[in-house]
Amino acid sequence: MELIDYPRMRFEAVRQHPVVITDRAAIFEIEGPKAIDCLQGLLTNDVVAPGADALGYGALLTPKGMIVVDYWVFRLGDRFLLVADESGRSASLELFRRQLPPRLARVIDRSEEWEVAWVLGDGIEPFLRQSGEPPAAGRAGRLTLVSGPLWIGTGPGRAPFRYLVAGPAGEIAALAAGLVGAGAARGDRRDLRAARVRSGWPTLGQEIDDRTMPAEADFEGLGGVSYTKGCYVGQETVARVHFRGHPNWLLRRVSLADARNPAPEVAVDGKPAIRLKTIVRFEDGSGSGLALVRREIEPGSTVGEGSESIRVAG
Repeated sequence: MELIDYPRMRFEAVRQHPVVITDRAAIFEIEGPKAIDCLQGLLTNDVVAPGADALGYGALLTPKGMIVVDYWVFRLGDRFLLVADESGRSASLELFRRQLPPRLARVIDRSEEWEVAWVLGDGIEPFLRQSGEPPAAGRAGRLTLVSGPLWIGTGPGRAPFRYLVAGPAGEIAALAAGLVGAGAARGDRRDLRAARVRSGWPTLGQEIDDRTMPAEADFEGLGGVSYTKGCYVGQETVARVHFRGHPNWLLRRVSLADARNPAPEVAVDGKPAIRLKTIVRFEDGSGSGLALVRREIEPGSTVGEGSESIRVAG
C-alpha cells in the first residue's frame, strides 16, 4: 500500500485545470514490415481496428495471463511507440528480445534520451495548435517544435490525462516551458497519481503486480483488452475468465473515513475483503484511493463502522 499526502481541493480539480508533468518512462519505438502483426499477437488491446493514427492502452501478459507491463500504445501508420512506467523497462526488453523477431519488428529503446509530458486538464489547446493540431480523443499525431517531431496522443475514455507527449528530453522540456507560459501549472508525480486514482486507473507496482489478471485491473472498463481480435500471449486465460468465470478480486475506488494509518487489508467475517493499494490522504485525515475488493462486496457498500469505515464507490 502507498499513502500519498495531497490537498483535497487539488484532488477534486486535478483533471480539470491545466497541469504539465514531465517524467522519465520506459519508451520503445517499434517499426518493421510485420510490426503491426507482431504487436497484434502480443498485446491485449487491438492495434489494428482503431486505425493508423490511434492511442490505446494494453499490456503484455505471461502465458498464464498475468500482467507483466502495461503500456500506452501509439500507432502512426506502421510505426508504434509504447510508453510504460520506468520500472517496466527491463521486463519489456526481455520479452521483446524473446518474442519480436528483429527482421519483422525492430525495437528501439528510447528510454535513456527521451521523456514524456503528461498534460492534465484543458485550456492549452491554443498553444498546441502552434505546432500542430491536437488529435481527437483516443487518437495520435505529431507536434513539431524546434528540432523534430514529438508523438502526441489524446487520452481515450476516462484516461487520467488529457494529452500524453513523448520525444527527446530537450524537446519535452521546451514543450513544458511553453505550456507553463500558456497558463499551465507545473506538476509532479503526485499529481499524476492523484489523477489516476480519480479516474480509477491502475499503476504498475501498486494495483498491478505479477499476479494481476487484466480482469482484476478492470482492463475491460479501461479499453485495454480485446475479446475478438484473435490470439495473443495469455489470451486463453483472459478469454476463459471473461466467458466462463469471473475474477475474485476487482479494482475499485474507495473512500476512507480515516486514512492516517490504515491497515493494508480489511477482513469481513474473518476473510480478506479489501486490499488497499494507493491511498490519497487529505488534510483532515480522510482519504480516497484504489483497492482490490472481493467481488461479493457490491459497489456502494460500506465496510466497517465509524472512523474505520471504507466505502466502495458505486
